[in-house]
This record gives sequence, structure tokens and C-alpha cells, in this order.
Amino acid sequence: MIGVCMTVMSIGHLGPRDDLRLVIDRMLAIDALIFLASALLSFISMRSRKSGVRLESWGEMVFIAGLALLALGAVTLAFALR
Repeated sequence: MIGVCMTVMSIGHLGPRDDLRLVIDRMLAIDALIFLASALLSFISMRSRKSGVRLESWGEMVFIAGLALLALGAVTLAFALR
């Protein structure tokens, strides 16, 4: 999913730079970090014996939040392209 964020950011560089593109780039960069946090939570949950279920639940919620932010960024970028 981090690669998807990078791809969308690259597509955004096809047109001229403006303030909206800068906001979209930053939003997708933060989204990549959110996906990284989700992956780390999932990995730690597999290694943990005591709090694995709780961490996996957090990982799922963080992943869904990342997907929502990615969709928002993609839709915003689609309307920003001229």
C-alpha cells in the first residue's frame, strides 16, 4: 500500500505544481506512514502472545483509516488534474 501511495504521488507530478498538489503530496506521505504503522502492528501482534488480538484489532483499524485517506487523496487528485 505504501507503493500505491507513491504511485499516486507520482501521478500528481504530471501536471503543474500548485498549493493543492502540495497538500495532496503531504497527505499521501502521511498515509504511507499510516500503512507502515498498520504493518508494524500486525507484525507485532503475530509475535505477541498476550496482547496479539488487541494489537491486530488496532492494526485493522489503522489500515482502514489508511485506505480511507488514500481514497480521499486519490479523489482529490482526480479533481485537481486539469
